[in-house]
Amino acid sequence: MEHEPIEYVYVQVADAIERDIRSGRLPVGARLPNERDLGTQHGVAAGTARRAVQELRDRGLVVTLPNKGTFVRPTDGS
Repeated sequence: MEHEPIEYVYVQVADAIERDIRSGRLPVGARLPNERDLGTQHGVAAGTARRAVQELRDRGLVVTLPNKGTFVRPTDGS
């Protein structure tokens, strides 16, 4: 029986969004939904979605502009 690696839920959400970015489903310049909507989409609390967005910022995949939103950044592969 194969076991899934144990990781924080926010990392799972960040990984799912990263897959969408890398596949082009979320293109460079795309605005991410707000934290509440992001949480609803992924079935998690807004705080978990907030932490996932922070993780994506730490990975260099998105940038958050105050009063504007969070947007997909160009990456080395784009």
